Amino acid sequence: MSATRVPPPKPAERVGATPKPKAEKPAKKDDDGPDFQALLHAWLESHRASLVDSLRRLARQPVGSFFTCLVMAIALSLPMGLALLLDNVERLGGSWQRAAQISLFMQLDTSDSEGERLSAEIADMPDVAEAEWVSREQALTELQQHSGIGEALKELPENPLPGVIVVTPEEIDKAGLEALRQRLSELPRVQQAQLDMQWVERLTAILKLGERFVFGLTLILVMALLLVIGNTIRLHIENRRTEIEVIKLVGGTDGYVRRPFLYMGALYGLGAGLLAWAILAFGLDWLNEAVVRLAGLYGSDFALAGVPLGDAVSLVLGAVLLGYIGAWLAVARHLSELAPR
Repeated sequence: MSATRVPPPKPAERVGATPKPKAEKPAKKDDDGPDFQALLHAWLESHRASLVDSLRRLARQPVGSFFTCLVMAIALSLPMGLALLLDNVERLGGSWQRAAQISLFMQLDTSDSEGERLSAEIADMPDVAEAEWVSREQALTELQQHSGIGEALKELPENPLPGVIVVTPEEIDKAGLEALRQRLSELPRVQQAQLDMQWVERLTAILKLGERFVFGLTLILVMALLLVIGNTIRLHIENRRTEIEVIKLVGGTDGYVRRPFLYMGALYGLGAGLLAWAILAFGLDWLNEAVVRLAGLYGSDFALAGVPLGDAVSLVLGAVLLGYIGAWLAVARHLSELAPR
């Protein structure tokens, strides 16, 4: 009789014990590594954390952060304010081209109809912006009003002034204006064509001087802004030296260390740009009251124009860029010193 094989007993289970779940097979790993969406999410999360950390650190020092932005804003508003004043001065004169008018003195026997017809022909020329006919009677009336010898002029037996065509050129160019004057002097019934070239040259020199002054001041203040933001970021780096050394000790990359300071520099620039915009808007509005009062005494309705929206946006974006560049330069200079000891 053959012996029956008895299977081994199952291990006893403790009463009330939670049944052991069956082990799941590990998921098959993707040989290509993490997908693009996961990498993008991690990258965005890292930038968000750096931005929030920079905002918190600036909020912990509101007074110091405000005065840093204020110093940067003053440096930004100076060249922009001078450029806006130059634009307003140009507008006050009507235009720079108005100062380069060519006066065509006609013969005394030129009638108003002839003068108006010739004025219309000149206005159609390609290099001419405008041509205006001033009759003999109108010229005499203006002379009586503005010369201060109106009573003496009334005693003259006849009007000695000729009719004049006032020509406004399209552009201010010494060679071009002289060529235009020569061409206009050859027209019929024109006795003399006069152009004050010395005044045109002075006017152009003043304009170029103002532009160069603003450009030079902008360069100097941009360098000063980079020094200010660089020194500010350097102080933040020194305050976090131990933390940064620990981050690099556990494998943190230079980009990870640099990122919060770059956001901090950009935030400083954003605050400075907005403050500069506010300073310019308030300053022009405050100065405009005196300008309007002075212009009213001369019978003019001139008023200062505010800050154009395009210039204001460019100012803010430029301030953000300067803050970013200043922070990047400061971190790049000290990054080699932040190696763990």
